[in-house]
Amino acid sequence: MAKRLVDNMNSLYIGAANRLKSKKARKKIIAYVESYDDILFWRNVLSAYENENRYFEVMLPSRTTLNRGKKPAMMNVLNNSLGESVIACVDADYDYLIQGETTTSKQMLENPFIFHTYAYAIENYQCNASNLHEVCVMATLNDHELVDLKSFYQLYSQIVYPLFAWNVYFYRQKDLKSFSILTFCNAARIDTLKIEEPAKTLEKLQRRIERKVTDFETNYPELVADVEEVKKELYQLGVYPENTYYFIQGHHLFENVTMKVLSPICAYLRREREDEIKALATHETQLQNELTSYEHSQCSVELMLKKNRSITNCEPFEKLKRDLEKYLSQLN
Repeated sequence: MAKRLVDNMNSLYIGAANRLKSKKARKKIIAYVESYDDILFWRNVLSAYENENRYFEVMLPSRTTLNRGKKPAMMNVLNNSLGESVIACVDADYDYLIQGETTTSKQMLENPFIFHTYAYAIENYQCNASNLHEVCVMATLNDHELVDLKSFYQLYSQIVYPLFAWNVYFYRQKDLKSFSILTFCNAARIDTLKIEEPAKTLEKLQRRIERKVTDFETNYPELVADVEEVKKELYQLGVYPENTYYFIQGHHLFENVTMKVLSPICAYLRREREDEIKALATHETQLQNELTSYEHSQCSVELMLKKNRSITNCEPFEKLKRDLEKYLSQLN
């Protein structure tokens, strides 16, 4: 009896072990990414396409050096003869917008095993306005919506769009001296958000942007028509006045816009929750215990943004998904 029980247990163990092994027999696709922050983003994207036949392993560009970045990730594909088993997943940067005007842009757009974000970078997806309120809730555990963030980012995009077009024009001309990305980002920053009057924050930004646009139109009147043509070309690429924030520099959007917006919102929400606890506590011990419990339950809004997985449908991400689905449909 005991022997039969042991045999049955061994059989169950061997069957379970074989099932585990069978997963490893699936086709492995190596996905090279630019840096540490990219690993979680691309793991979340690619995991949706794993099945009984394939799985992805997301890797940094090198296991033998500390080389990071777009070019090292892409070179793993360009120098690899394995083809469909090795892909690169990179930020689009401005390489998508200049449509093959540089070697890097041409390689990124034409190689079927290199996938890009369409948006400037993964940070632009992390700052997706449709779910920034949920990020605030995750950070503060307070579901009070103080600002319509989706409308805020739409207005922000419309304000910076005219200056963004000038920046793309100069970038396409390889003229980084007349108007660099850094200069554009400095003009497109948010200084601080006034929660009670968010419109004033945007009004201040609009005045700054309009001054810069006027300066360019005054100093380069011969280029105004060319910039209008750039706007038409950007429209064909899916860049519209209301969604410009997807295409500006990702680190700038994360640090100098979104964090500037969410930090005061989250600070307000935390104070609101703490005031509620203070009002409801019946004695000092309960007050301190509840405040401590709430403090331990909170998270950094910056961390919640970086781990933001709720990428809702938007045109740049839909294009990325279509590229991946086309590639996967052609695998053996």
